[in-house]
Formats: sequence, C-alpha cells, structure tokens
Amino acid sequence: MPGFAPPVTDERTALTAYLAHQRRTLRVTAHGLTDDQARMAASASELSIGGLIKHAARCETFWTDLILQQQSGPRRSADESDADEFELAQDETLADALAAHAEAASRTDAVIAGIPDLGQAVPVPRGLPWFPAEVEEWSVRWVLLHLIEETARHGGHADVVRESLDGATLYPLLAAAERWPDPWFRPWNPRT
Repeated sequence: MPGFAPPVTDERTALTAYLAHQRRTLRVTAHGLTDDQARMAASASELSIGGLIKHAARCETFWTDLILQQQSGPRRSADESDADEFELAQDETLADALAAHAEAASRTDAVIAGIPDLGQAVPVPRGLPWFPAEVEEWSVRWVLLHLIEETARHGGHADVVRESLDGATLYPLLAAAERWPDPWFRPWNPRT
C-alpha cells in the first residue's frame, strides 16, 4: 500500500480513509520490535510504541462508545493517573496491543458504516475539564476528525520513539512491513 491515503470521492470515504491511513502508520512503527523494545520509553516521558498503540485502541473504544451512547463520562476519577494507559505492562505483549487496536478499529469502522448521517449528534461527556461545558453535542463527523487528529498525534510520538530506539523511520518501515516492490526507500532491516 502506498505511503498516502487513497483518492477519495466523498466525505465519508475521505474521513474513514484518512483514519485508516493514520492507524496504519501508527501500527507500522511497531514493525520488527520485540515486546521489550515496544515497552521502551526513549525520551523523558513514559511514552512507548506499545503504550501508544494500547492508548490509541482505548481512545477508539471510548469514542465509539460515545457514538453508541454506551459511555457518557469519565472512566476514572480526577486524581487517578492514566499513565498505565500509555505503558505496555510486563504481562501485556505487543501482539496483544496490536490485536486490541485492530479490534477497536474494526468496531469503529462497523459503527461508522451503520450510521447514515455523519451529522448525527454525539453527546459531550461531562466531568472532564478538557471537554467544553458549554457544548452539548458533537457530530459523528467531529468524532471522526478527532480520531484522525488523535491517531496522527500519537503516530508522531511513535515516530520519534521509534527513531530514538533504532533509527528506523516511517517509509523504510512501510517498505519493509509491506514489502514494497522496487522501493525508493531502502526497507528497514534490523541488522543495519
């Protein structure tokens, strides 16, 4: 698959194609990593590739639950840390995080496919300071744009973590993971 989202002809296709592309580039940052490498935080923060993928899966689940109105507020108290959401614990594997991410993505895609109007209202959760108190609802369209934003932001974090771990960057990782024919980029190889 190329390094860009495919051409699009309508809004729904554009939003879902760009979300799929951002998911793919986040996931490819894990290509070739061991569980221990996926747990490594390569900067001053606790962010790791495995933790970022785990967090992205939880984000999609949270937002899809909001669309379905199965979630209406915070899942933790104000004084409770969310650091474990960004870490791959010793009893968790990279394969588990990738599987949870794929499952969350598949569920989101199925839910979005079943919604006829992207303008459908999604209630704004209460009780979290980063959600605006004066806004009653968003649309499914807004949620999709936010998921693209969230996934892209954490994909950028993962790019930096991965490059800090072993120097690997996106296009060589894509070329290796997807076995691009006659690539312009030298595919990443763990031995080089």
